[in-house]
Order: sequence, then C-alpha cells, then structure tokens
Amino acid sequence: MRRLSLIFLLISALLMVSCIKDDVRGADLKVGDSLPDFEVVMSDGTTVSDDSLKGSVSVIVFFSTICPDCQQVLPVIQRIYDKYASEGVVFALISREQDERDISTYWADNALYMPYSAQQDRRIYEKFAKAGIPRIYINDKDGTIRYIYTDDPVPSYSELCSSLDALIR
Repeated sequence: MRRLSLIFLLISALLMVSCIKDDVRGADLKVGDSLPDFEVVMSDGTTVSDDSLKGSVSVIVFFSTICPDCQQVLPVIQRIYDKYASEGVVFALISREQDERDISTYWADNALYMPYSAQQDRRIYEKFAKAGIPRIYINDKDGTIRYIYTDDPVPSYSELCSSLDALIR
C-alpha cells in the first residue's frame, strides 16, 4: 500500500510540473496560425492590435536593443519600413523587457525612426513565442502569420522583401 501511494504521489508531481511548464512558457506560434489577441501603444501614440492589423499586410518585430542579432536586423527593418510603409504595410516593433528611455536613446544613436512599443515585461511577447529574439512575423490581411524569421539565421533585406512582395503584389 505504501508503495502504491508513493507511485501515485510521484505521478501527480510529474503531471503538475508539466502543467506549470506549459502555463508559464508562453506560445510558440507557427506559420498558418492567427495572430493572438494583443494591443500595444506605439511611440508615436497610435495603438496597434490584432484587430487593427486586419485588412493590412503587417510586420511584427520583437527585439531588444542589447541583443546583438537584433542590432544586426534593426537597420534592415528600418530599410523595409522605408520601402513598404508607404505601400500600406503596418509595422509594430515591440520590445521584450526594455524601457522607453533605453530604446529612444538607441533609436537616436542609430538613426532609426520607426515607431516602437516599449514593453518592460514579456506579457505581449509570450503570446507569440517561448524564447528568442529577434522574432519577425509577416502577416497577411486576414491576420494569419505567413512568414516567421528568427536569429537562426538573421534574415536579409532581400528575404524580407520577397516575403512582403508575395503578400502585397
């Protein structure tokens, strides 16, 4: 009887650990998934949400200015923004655990001017991913994720242009 109780406790503990792990680790969205419910206020005062992105091709970028791969991709995203924002593509650059002051200083030092949303926690990020930045989601007009880029490898300007061109042309 004692052995049966011990086995029961061990199995219960293992099940509890697996549930906790799933709950705190966040999502891991894939191509073909719909954008999750989210809403952020951008540095230019606009609000971007999953609902506001419907009807437009969109690019969502999660970053931190202290991340070397993000530092590599942010100038590329600026070039993409310069080319496609005037064509109606909506951009949402969202920080992961970084405050407004640090981002605005980095933007000024690196001649970036895209609107961003400073998030001091991972609450929004975890709706999209479990780990890793940069994360770039390119989404169609229905709010469906069509392309995902990470740091493995960091995407090139031409790769991102090809993905956007496939959705807007």
